[in-house]
Amino acid sequence: MGTSQLHTIKEIAQKIAQEDDRRSRLAHTIDELLRQRQQMLVQYCELGALDSGEGSLEETLAALKRFIQMLMDYAALGHFEIYQRIMDGKERRKSIRAIADEIYPVIARTTDFFVEFNDKYDGADDAESLVPLTEDLSALGEAIASRIDKEDSLLREMGNQVLYRNN
Repeated sequence: MGTSQLHTIKEIAQKIAQEDDRRSRLAHTIDELLRQRQQMLVQYCELGALDSGEGSLEETLAALKRFIQMLMDYAALGHFEIYQRIMDGKERRKSIRAIADEIYPVIARTTDFFVEFNDKYDGADDAESLVPLTEDLSALGEAIASRIDKEDSLLREMGNQVLYRNN
């Protein structure tokens, strides 16, 4: 085998390793997004229970702060690690780009809604600031459900692509 052939084989091996690393990072990002989503939903349910009168003002405020942090972490991970990459044109797979183009308006609206919720309640420190919380949690729950529905279609396709390529 000549030097030229060895160099070509080495380049191919490097490209395969880079592609495997990219797929591995994508699988990790999807897993992390799903983990953060689950934690955010648990925090949402706990906050809803406290808001319905099961907890003291201090417990509700503490749960609200934990929930807001988890909500923003979840939204940021999806936005910066998945959606931004696609919207910047860095996604080569047509099926994923097509789904992303369809769902991105919903994702963007929910992200805006999450940020508005954060801005409204981030400094909450008394009972008066929590008066509209029940209504806002209801609207937020609808936004979360809408986002999850759209997000899952994209994550399924991305997961299928990773699985398909690994087989």
